[in-house]
Amino acid sequence: MDKRQIWNRRILVALLVSAAVVYLAGIFFWGISMDPSCYDTNYADKFISPGSKHWFGTDFVGRDMFYRCIKGLSNSLIVGILASVVSSVIALAAGIASAVLGGRVDRCVNWCVDLCMGLPHLVLLILISFMMGKGGRGVTIAVALTHWPSLTRIVRSEVMQIRSSQYVQASYRLGKSKIYVAVRHILPHVLPVYMIGLILLFPHAIMHEAAITFLGFGMPAEMPAIGVILSEAMNHITTGKWWLALFPGCMLLIAVILFDVIGENLKKLWNPGSAQE
Repeated sequence: MDKRQIWNRRILVALLVSAAVVYLAGIFFWGISMDPSCYDTNYADKFISPGSKHWFGTDFVGRDMFYRCIKGLSNSLIVGILASVVSSVIALAAGIASAVLGGRVDRCVNWCVDLCMGLPHLVLLILISFMMGKGGRGVTIAVALTHWPSLTRIVRSEVMQIRSSQYVQASYRLGKSKIYVAVRHILPHVLPVYMIGLILLFPHAIMHEAAITFLGFGMPAEMPAIGVILSEAMNHITTGKWWLALFPGCMLLIAVILFDVIGENLKKLWNPGSAQE
């Protein structure tokens, strides 16, 4: 392939990733800094269809759906990012420990992975969230404790290949400890895989947060969140208030797709083999 074509493809991938990051970061910071008065209750404006004054219409108590969706998606992003970071750190530590230490540690990690993946995911999320008292804290803990197994397997598989390399074996022969080898030699090689796995965890975390909130086991009803908005919309969608479900659903879908776009395209940039395809 011509070098110019490869360079152009890399520029296109970088532009796609940049656009996705700008959109998601804009939603995130806009929602954090938004004045609550933007989506205050106003009974005089309830059930107004989308128009120039209210782009996404208003809900059953007159709250502006555009600003409420922005704030709700921002709250969902906060929970998803926090839970994904915690879950990915657990996966990184467990995957490296399993492959480097082996023996009982490896069997214990694999048993925990099989246990988590063997249970219905949504049921496990609901149980943990309910035990933790629901709300933002409960749903964050639930998502963080249930999304590490798949990434753990990927990290473990990667470490299993690296640990047999010559420079790792040479380090062992020089008397270096397993912890030293894991931190100095193995961790830097696993970081690209870990970063891609972390980014690809975001859409799963956001979707599952919205799902258990929609079912009533997540965010409280008074807090703007996509799951709360969609749950409230179900009471009115049969009466023709289609905008109550369409716009928040589309915003959630776009956010999930953009996270997937970022992860898949970064994989192309960081992987020397796929970068030349």
